[in-house]
Amino acid sequence: MGELEASKGSANVKVGSDFIRARIMEDNASGRFDGRVQTRFPPEPNGYLHLGHAKSICLNFGVAREFGGQCNLRFDDTNPVKEEREYVESIREDVRWLGGDWGERELYASNYFEQLYAYAEKLIQMGKAYVDDLSTEEIREYRGTLTQPGRESPWRNRSVEENLNLFRRMRAGEFADGEKVLRAKIDMASPNVVMRDPTLYRIRHAQHHRTGVDWCIYPMYDYTHCLSDSIEGITHSLCTLEFVNNRELYDWVLDTLGVYHPQQIEFARLNVTYTVLSKRKLIQLVREGHVSGWDDPRMPTLCGMRRRGIPAEAVRDFCARIGLARADSTVEYAMLEFCVREWLNDHTPRLMAVLDPIKVIIENYPEGQEEVFDMPCHPEDASFGSRKVPFTRELYIEREDFRMNPPKKYHRLSPGAEVRLRYAYFITCREAVLDATGRICELRCTYDPASRGGQSPDGRKVKGTIHWVSAQHALSAEIRLYSQLFAVENPDAAPEGKTFLDNLNPDSLQTVRGLLEPALASYGVGDRVQFERLGYFCKDRDSTEETPVFNRTVTLRDTWAKLEKKGG
Repeated sequence: MGELEASKGSANVKVGSDFIRARIMEDNASGRFDGRVQTRFPPEPNGYLHLGHAKSICLNFGVAREFGGQCNLRFDDTNPVKEEREYVESIREDVRWLGGDWGERELYASNYFEQLYAYAEKLIQMGKAYVDDLSTEEIREYRGTLTQPGRESPWRNRSVEENLNLFRRMRAGEFADGEKVLRAKIDMASPNVVMRDPTLYRIRHAQHHRTGVDWCIYPMYDYTHCLSDSIEGITHSLCTLEFVNNRELYDWVLDTLGVYHPQQIEFARLNVTYTVLSKRKLIQLVREGHVSGWDDPRMPTLCGMRRRGIPAEAVRDFCARIGLARADSTVEYAMLEFCVREWLNDHTPRLMAVLDPIKVIIENYPEGQEEVFDMPCHPEDASFGSRKVPFTRELYIEREDFRMNPPKKYHRLSPGAEVRLRYAYFITCREAVLDATGRICELRCTYDPASRGGQSPDGRKVKGTIHWVSAQHALSAEIRLYSQLFAVENPDAAPEGKTFLDNLNPDSLQTVRGLLEPALASYGVGDRVQFERLGYFCKDRDSTEETPVFNRTVTLRDTWAKLEKKGG
């Protein structure tokens, strides 16, 4: 499949089909940027990528591909206190997984530290930047409010010579963290608070993952981002809406320095029900042990989704379907699940597993006899091939496939009722055996030998078909049943005195012991399969030779809304 190509049956994005693509077409038609399209995906290496980043990855790499351009992978690594090499590696893996191809264009803001410093000195020499001695708290106080203008720092009018001297001494490491900053000299009365002398450089005596201890001053994101775009020749700098007020600063830095000027365009960020995408909150979930790690399959991180078995094609399809907007909105989590089911339905084999077993003894089946059925791995696609499934006198079926007192229109097993065992035989329940607590522990049944292969020998109709596994050959496995991590649509909408953590779903993970047909022993970590009538699953890395582990990727249908209504 081509780079970021939408998956089968998806809502394919067409050139010019949204306001960003329309703007690029206008720029190309006018000759702006000489018809080039150069985008970038610029993550900060201070955490793992999540579903919100997937939208940006698909947009930036997708736009570049559609217009015959290129997309850079650029790490905005300007805060050594929070950045780690681990995050760089994980980001690379996630972008590749989604189909992003940056070729030789893996870039870092730290590549430009010397050039960014030179630009800062130029701003000082132009009288457009100054070294300030105010603390972070004082700068915030002096900045004013949305309704009141800010106040000028007492050090705002230092001479160019003094500012250059102090800035060079900052670089030389003569001052402590927080003792001084470099600020742009713009307008403390600007209606846009961002433009009230924003900080351009701060002091950080910390080890950088690439430059080591070569630097002790680091540029701020807003200053670095626009100049990195300029240096790389980016044409369209695509950002989420929280940067709309920062565009004025983006333009100011580039215009003041008189350097190449890309076009910043903002789009709505992705919000999804039952999910938090705040990096701060995701870090909190991990550090406080509410999840097992960044790749916990309940997390909206791309590594967590990958471990859960969600295919990259489905994520790309999801991003294509939700499209782009200029205003924030929230997308139903069910839309992602729909995309996952649609892809998995066409691309995964179907085998049998029993997750809540009840034993069935077929009394008229010869003891010690064993048959092997050749069963298709997909009922609608012969290309999946077939597998051998053993059949014996003792089987297991799902407990919910039997009712002692069945409701009306119940077409599964009950006393005296006949059902079809998938691809095997018709069986009829004669007796239900109870244990000391009154719980059904065993079913005594008979089979019709003439119904081999699940075919009616005399034209009689049997409405119910259930899955099963041979008791003698069943493979014992750990099955992890994942649901949404949060129990409410908007986890951030917590009552006073509560936090988003109070909205965690206590049933987001249930672990059961399941029994699988033996063919599943050959599946490798990451392999996906549909357990017939139960859902889609993926083999987890925690699997051992003795005990395979399967994660539920998604149910066969959207049951979450019904469960929430029932619980509410």
